[in-house]
Amino acid sequence: MYISEQLLNPDERRLRLSTQLGVEHVVLDNRGTELVSAQGGVTAWDAARLRDYRRWVEGFGLKIDVFALDVGSILLDSLVDIDSARRQRDVLADNIRKAADAGITCLKYNVQMVGITRTALKPGRGGARNSSFVHAEYRPEDDRKHSYWGVGYPSNQDEGGSASAALCGQKMAREVPPVTAQAGWNAIEFLVEGLVPAADAAGVRLACHPHDPAYPVGGLNGIEHVVGSADGIRRFLALSSSPNHGLNFCQGTVAEMFREPGRHMVPVIEEFASTGRIFMVHFRNIRGGYLDFQEVFPDEGDVDMLEALRAY
Repeated sequence: MYISEQLLNPDERRLRLSTQLGVEHVVLDNRGTELVSAQGGVTAWDAARLRDYRRWVEGFGLKIDVFALDVGSILLDSLVDIDSARRQRDVLADNIRKAADAGITCLKYNVQMVGITRTALKPGRGGARNSSFVHAEYRPEDDRKHSYWGVGYPSNQDEGGSASAALCGQKMAREVPPVTAQAGWNAIEFLVEGLVPAADAAGVRLACHPHDPAYPVGGLNGIEHVVGSADGIRRFLALSSSPNHGLNFCQGTVAEMFREPGRHMVPVIEEFASTGRIFMVHFRNIRGGYLDFQEVFPDEGDVDMLEALRAY
């Protein structure tokens, strides 16, 4: 295991800064750019352009370890418009092959159907604003203010996120029909069954981010987060025995699944690390737990980060 930096569509100045700071490995998310999907959603990639981009990044002394695969709205589409979903899945499978041709061997994706649900920004250390989710304070009408769609910097944020929901193929919770647990699994199985064979053929690992946050039993706004528990992660991994079917193990997200993450996280990390299918880690910490937490700096959360590091 080694440290990598996750960046959103970095420019030359940002990559140079990473090099100056001693960074050698990067995870890149280029959604919303001409390189992968300027208009958002599933778009066919150009292997030659992707290869040139990888070489440009390498020119700064940086190696792209993981690149974001934008699955757009395919999960929702698979429940209401299967023909469209199949066309998108074919494009995604081809993008996996193109990533391999470009020299990229690991792709990360997520199975969010709606934005990452949050309820407030709470005061944090040194004036930081900590993203938080308190189920008792949740109001659907506030989603657009507090929930978001991915990683980003404050200057990139639009309506609370790194990009518009359209660029990530996700919607606000009240804009989609109910998604039962069975429907959620049907959609995820549809995606995995279509992408893993392409990944196996190309020698590309697929790293899936679990549902963030864990929802209460019965879901939120009629939507279930089926990969929002340790059991859900186990079931997700069981969908395929392929060594290329694995996890972007967001430690903060997994901690959000437990009422006492400080007690549970080390054994859970050991369990999933032993499968050999943790392909990358978001080394994140929280204060609080299931249905009531805030994201905090690594050294001030409830999880012992040194013990967590040793567990991997």
